[in-house]
Amino acid sequence: MSDDFVFVDEAVPGIRWDAKYATWDNFTGKPVDGYLVNRILGTRALCAALERARKEAASLDFGLLLWDGYRPQRAVDRFMRWSEQPEDGRTKRRHYPNIARTEMFELGYVDAKSGHSRGSTVDLTLYHLATGELVPMGGDHDLMDPVSHHGATGITPTEAENRRHLRSIMETAGFRAYPYEWWHYTLEDEPYPDTYFDFPIT
Repeated sequence: MSDDFVFVDEAVPGIRWDAKYATWDNFTGKPVDGYLVNRILGTRALCAALERARKEAASLDFGLLLWDGYRPQRAVDRFMRWSEQPEDGRTKRRHYPNIARTEMFELGYVDAKSGHSRGSTVDLTLYHLATGELVPMGGDHDLMDPVSHHGATGITPTEAENRRHLRSIMETAGFRAYPYEWWHYTLEDEPYPDTYFDFPIT
């Protein structure tokens, strides 16, 4: 592991996480190559920005829950192989109900070269600090559908407002949004914009 990468929970006290690709709860239906522990890694610059985001969220009575950070290139390669396998229907209804597996790449939901592999991108949501309950966002992590896009129709006014809260928090902390996924943010001034790492998360 690069010296410039750290576990986010150690660098940003109070942050919550559930590394989906280290579990069976993701669109492939099983733990993904390179995710050997349920922890979130990121660059030191990412963690500094997440600390700013955490403080901004807390000022609005929200906390941050991370689903993914650094993603080894081998995991992305696994996504590509998975997309070419015959459909078994196990995760389709929840994660890609209206498209075929192979369309994930052409529609921009998965990329052969992911910003996550550069170490300064996160997938995350908000929760209420008072109760610990997740904030309704109008769709779950990795729902590959137009309803996940910023500005999507078909969600409630409260869900739309919550997405705006998350976007404001993250942009204030120095991140930019990804148009197709309300949960996906990349550090504006990322330290490795052209490097795709492949060390495992152990």
